[in-house]
Amino acid sequence: MARSSSLSEAEAGISCFASSLPGFRGVLKHRYSDFIVHEVARDGTVVKLTSFDLPTECVDVKEEEKAAPAADADHSQALESFRALCGDADCDALRGLLERVAAGGDSDVSPVILSPDADKAHRSDVHNFFKKNFKFLVTDTVEHSDGVQRCIRVRLGSAGGGGRGGGGGGRGRKRKNMGGSDWRDDRPFDSRGSSNWSDNVGKFLRFHLYKENKDTQETLGVIGKMLGLQPRSFGFAGTKDKRAVTSQQVTVFKVQANRLAALNNRLFGIKVGNFCYVKEGLLLGQLMGNRFTITLRGVIAESEDVIKASADGLGKNGFINYYGLQRFGSGSVPTHLVGAALLRGEWKAAVNLILDPREGERDDINEVRKHYKEHGDIDKALRNFPRHLVAERAILQCLKKCPGNYLQALKGIPRTLRMMYVHSYQSYLWNHAASMRVQKYGISQVVEGDLVYNKENPSEESTSVDIPETDDSNTDSSEIDLGSEAQPEETIQSVKIVDSGDLLKGMYTFDDVVLPLPGSQAMFPGNEVAEIYHEMAKKDGISLTENAHGVKEFSITSMKGGYRRVFQRPIDFQWELMTYTDDSSSLAETDLDALSRTKPREANEPVTSEQSQDKLEKASDTSTPTNGSDSLENKPTGSPDTVPRKLAVKLAFTLPASCYATMAIRELLKTSTSVAYQKTLSC
Repeated sequence: MARSSSLSEAEAGISCFASSLPGFRGVLKHRYSDFIVHEVARDGTVVKLTSFDLPTECVDVKEEEKAAPAADADHSQALESFRALCGDADCDALRGLLERVAAGGDSDVSPVILSPDADKAHRSDVHNFFKKNFKFLVTDTVEHSDGVQRCIRVRLGSAGGGGRGGGGGGRGRKRKNMGGSDWRDDRPFDSRGSSNWSDNVGKFLRFHLYKENKDTQETLGVIGKMLGLQPRSFGFAGTKDKRAVTSQQVTVFKVQANRLAALNNRLFGIKVGNFCYVKEGLLLGQLMGNRFTITLRGVIAESEDVIKASADGLGKNGFINYYGLQRFGSGSVPTHLVGAALLRGEWKAAVNLILDPREGERDDINEVRKHYKEHGDIDKALRNFPRHLVAERAILQCLKKCPGNYLQALKGIPRTLRMMYVHSYQSYLWNHAASMRVQKYGISQVVEGDLVYNKENPSEESTSVDIPETDDSNTDSSEIDLGSEAQPEETIQSVKIVDSGDLLKGMYTFDDVVLPLPGSQAMFPGNEVAEIYHEMAKKDGISLTENAHGVKEFSITSMKGGYRRVFQRPIDFQWELMTYTDDSSSLAETDLDALSRTKPREANEPVTSEQSQDKLEKASDTSTPTNGSDSLENKPTGSPDTVPRKLAVKLAFTLPASCYATMAIRELLKTSTSVAYQKTLSC
């Protein structure tokens, strides 16, 4: 069913607050530097970019790998054989690649793409030719720019060595169902890495990735292209928000630090540093949480007391641990609706929801959707769909091979992405159940029938979680939150249903209350809250106890399920009220600011209690500029005394990986966090 707008908070089950304190007006993410995220590693350290120095460990690579290939004459016989195999154009392209490599600076050598080749057997011959004659080069099969044909890409191997499939010893499972995209699968490294690597040095290079206004996949794609690596070669614990300044740990298999460090001068809005070699690569979910520094601009409130009470209340009382709107996508087709269609076994309906035109999307993309819906021209759609629409492209590529097989087309979507549709529906049920729990029983106490983590027997059999949970992340791919930050099959404490004896002992508080994400091993509460799960699922034509079809991965009964805390308090919570005059000024220091020892363009100025009321009134007066010629623009023109000063609130806090910072901001402001609403605000 077509929708005219994106999902509202109420539709997503987000309807309650943890306190009745009044909120105030504030603009979220006016600038991307107003939202700073630092990953918190598993050992509790906050990940920051603090150094560009190379590690002290030395990677000893064999001499034949260090040496650049000789000039063209040294490979003349092999080149002539290659000419006979692939033709003049491809031979000239290979000759140019060899000359660039021989000239030095392997990190600056771009891969070459050979001519389109529809013959799979011939492509295999080409791969084997390179493996035999050019062991310092790596080949793989990629999609042609027309989105239909296949080509062989030739590039310099990691650390200068290894042939196609060589060096890695076949490590990792075969890459299936990737739909020809660059979407990252679950492998945290490139199996084509060099086999010649010092035994005394870890095989993974770990580094800190700093990025501004870019999503994680896009950033690693840029770095991978410069290094001649697939995006899936990189391992990371979770994706970070795009419209933000973020720092996180990343690993890559058998790449020397100097190659990566050399990219810093060529990268825009991206920096890498804090290099070290480690034994294992990062996997999704291997983090403790995230440290947020969030600046709310254009603050207007009745008084400083309102702001103080609201901020202190957030730190003390916390917030309801809802899944944020980004969990359900930002488009007019919420991802939980696709998940519901999958759970019902309506494969064609699910495909149509993903491919059909939608409101609010870029005009050029919507034109492609409309043309495909009317004419069914798969080739044209593949040529014109942007590469970040991973699900759409994967479906079309499968339908091109197997027309009408909608289930197979859905399975062509990378697993991480296709399972997010089902997880989104589980999150949708959880949000509504959390709202019912708060509305019916409040948040002041535990009641009989509540589910809690078992404190008496914590060593009992644990319950598995297969629901990836996320921070405040948003990737460009299909506008879905894919910041998977909990390991699949993670084990957690066992739970129990609170009885009258537990209430008498008083050993549980509302902080201990959890609600289930439905699955075969998830227990439901022993009170009326359990009913909403089944009622809402039944309304959507879904059974939580029976499989409506034979496809296990799209069935609730085949998923183990898990639990999520209803309530969350921010950790190490701090806040301050400040003033500013320039909307484009930075109000918080980034890692790059600290590294270059420069302060934000305008000093952060704390507000004293004596000044606060006067400044609040001035902020109110200038929040909505008039059309008169005498009105002051929101720019620092004239002397400081004549420029209206505005208020901002800067917050800093840490959340576990399973929590959304936007839900904390919602509790503070008592307003919607939807992108549509935020766009109506101005500083």
